[in-house]
Order: sequence, then C-alpha cells, then structure tokens
Amino acid sequence: MTDGLPDSLIPYDEIVQEALRAVVGRVLGSVAENGGLPGEHHFYITFKTQAPGVDIPQRLIERFPDEMTIVMQNRYWDLLVDDERFSVGLSFNQIPSKLVIPYSAITGFHDPAVNFELRFQAAEGPEGPEPHDIAENDGVVTPVEDGSNVVSVDFKRKK
Repeated sequence: MTDGLPDSLIPYDEIVQEALRAVVGRVLGSVAENGGLPGEHHFYITFKTQAPGVDIPQRLIERFPDEMTIVMQNRYWDLLVDDERFSVGLSFNQIPSKLVIPYSAITGFHDPAVNFELRFQAAEGPEGPEPHDIAENDGVVTPVEDGSNVVSVDFKRKK
C-alpha cells in the first residue's frame, strides 16, 4: 500500500523545474542586456556536460565527463541568451573557450553575493552524480553556504 496519495496525472515536478530554469534564463538575459553583472553579484552554474545541446571544448568534457561548474564573475565575454540556452566566453587555464549550455542541462545556479541558490533534479542513477571540482575559470570565489535563500526542488516521482 502507498502513503495514500494518488499518482498525479499532471507532471508538476517537470513544470516547476522548467519554470525555475526559466528564472536562470531571465537573470542571465538581464545581465546580457545591462552589459554586465551588477554590484557584487556573480554566478556559479553547474550543468551536465553530456546533456543534449551542450557544446563545450573537448578538453573540458575530458576533464569533467559528467558535470561541471563554471563561475561568471570578472572575466567573461559574449554572453548571449535565448529562450532555450545561453552561450558565454570564459577562460580556462588562460585558454579562451566558448560554452553553449541549454537550460535543461543546468543542475545548479548559485549567486553567493546574496546567497541565492536553485538546485535542479537531474535524471541520474540511484547513486546520483559523482562529486566534481569547480572548473578553474577566471574569478573563482569560495561561496558561503548558510542555507538562507536556497530553493531546492527534489520531487520524487512514483514509478
């Protein structure tokens, strides 16, 4: 017997995930329109490197075969944002790189300046993703995580 709740015929978890990923797109779009990050804002964006539509240099895929976190802070360029994805230029070990990342590939978004964080559920095996290092692109700052302003969406779908 189950916990008494019926299975939903409406995919609420997918709808919420899509809406929260749109928040990331809106924030990045605002940054692109205004020509840069305001004040002390900066972003840690974690994404699945093998997700459909992700286009990053092969050397980064080799180093981060599953998941990667980039930092948008001081040195980035050519930020382009549309309804499905964003692209940005970043430097890794002083090698300029263009990254194209669909919002559907994003698993985390964090703005340490105001301790705002979104986490997205990714289709994973029972163990989840393996831990990974933050990509060593320009402007890495260690975030302070005290749990405030964190939005975590972790719906469990009944099979």
